[in-house]
Formats: sequence, structure tokens, C-alpha cells
Amino acid sequence: RIGLVGHGTILVCACHSSANPATPEFRLRDAPRGDNSRAMSDNAPQPVIILTRPQMGENIGAAARAMLNFGLTEMRLVAPRDGWPNPRAVAMASGAAGQVLDRARVFPTLAEAMEGITYAFATTARGRELTKPVFTPATATAHGREEIAQGGRVAFIFGPERAGLENDDIARANAILTVPVNPDFPSLNLGQAVLLLGYEWAQGRLPDQPMPTGRRPLGEAAADRVEIEKLADHYEGKLTEAGYFFPPEKAPNMQLNLRNLWSRMALTKADVQVLHGMLRQLTRR
Repeated sequence: RIGLVGHGTILVCACHSSANPATPEFRLRDAPRGDNSRAMSDNAPQPVIILTRPQMGENIGAAARAMLNFGLTEMRLVAPRDGWPNPRAVAMASGAAGQVLDRARVFPTLAEAMEGITYAFATTARGRELTKPVFTPATATAHGREEIAQGGRVAFIFGPERAGLENDDIARANAILTVPVNPDFPSLNLGQAVLLLGYEWAQGRLPDQPMPTGRRPLGEAAADRVEIEKLADHYEGKLTEAGYFFPPEKAPNMQLNLRNLWSRMALTKADVQVLHGMLRQLTRR
């Protein structure tokens, strides 16, 4: 189950664990920030993602990968079941291991993991008897940004994979974060939950386009009007030979419609070559 917090607050994930509650806090080596983190940096403090009693290293790695997708790098772990470091987490995190997992801090309890946090969101999909403000990811991130703007720290708290956050965990958060999903199946896995929150947090800082047009391969460049005109001539000529434009009195209008069709299509240079080749093959005798 997911628990989210506002701007400047820690995100905590709670998981069933057999880890020793007396496990001391420790910090792994720092790693240099790469181009991915710089690309989305706006110099504002980040929210903290807290995973509480996570059970599987693979889920920790997936959460780290989701975090770095959207420029988040501060992770805190509470009593991970299989100890820490975890090679399965590193394998699943792929390129996010150096910037997220190597910098993760481990705490024996959620209360200690909340160090420095002024506002925390507990993510959960179930109704609880605890009375707290309830946010969606969008409203939680907006509230979190306000908290950070006032000098606070925000955390998002996530619970264990099997049962989510317990009431004792939620009681330590300022508010509840709930994702509007199918009420008959509200379960999200840990990586999905962190990804959803990271995407929401990154709104306004994401690039307008998935990939700059200047990075497209040459074959993906748009065809110019002369190339489109020659393609239209090629098809019109072959269709004329095949008797497609019939009856003769309708031929001019049919040719006009076909020419208009080509001009409406957003063809690349590669598309034009493919269409020329297809027609040559079909009409080869």
C-alpha cells in the first residue's frame, strides 16, 4: 500500500519484515550525480521517499528506478526484511543504483526515518479509523511544494508489499495519500506507486516532447514537398496505367483527392522510400 506526503515531506513504504528492529542506521557511499538528475533539477529540495519494511530487494530496486526516472534521489529504508545492501535491488535498479541506492539511508524504525521531516504523507488505499486529511497524488504534490517553499521537508511513506502501512505507521504521518483507482482492485505494487508519485511530482519540469526532433535519425526527418509530389506522381501514374481512375469524367476529382491525401500525411523521408518500393514491387512484371 502507498503512503504519500506533501512537498518537503518523506515518502515512506512499510513492508512486512523479519529484520532486526535494532538494526543501526547507516549511510552507503555517495555517488556523483549523472546527467539524468541534472536534466530535471530545479534546485528545489526534493521530497523523501520512505520504504517501510520492504520485503523484496527487487521491489526496492524498482522503486529506485522509478524515482530516478523523474529526478528523485533521496530514499530512506526502514528495516528491510532481507537486510542492506541487497544485490537483488541493485540488479533491478539498473542505472539508478549509483544515484539512489548507494545514497539510501537505513533506519530501524519509521519514527527515526522521519528525521528532519516536517510534513509526511502515508499512502494507503484502505479506509482507516484514524482521522486525517486525505489527498490525491496531484493535491499532495501541490501541498508538498507549498510546504517546501516555506522551508519544510516533505516525505512520502510507502508500506509493505503484502499488507501496506499499519495504523501505527499512519499515525506518524500528517495526512493520507490515496490514488483514485478501481475500488474493486485498489492494489498497486511498490514500483508502480513510486512511479505514479514521481510523475506527478515532476509535472512542470518534464520536457514538452519525449525526444528533441534534432536527435531523430536521418531516416526520421520529415519528407519535403518535392518528395511528396514525386510520390504522388508515381502513384497517380501507376494507378492510371491500371485503369483505377474510372469513369473518365470522375478521374480529375479522384486524382485531386488522392493528391490531397498525400499532402495530409506526415510522411518521413524513410516512409516515402518505403511507399515507392512497395509500389514498384506490386507493379513489377
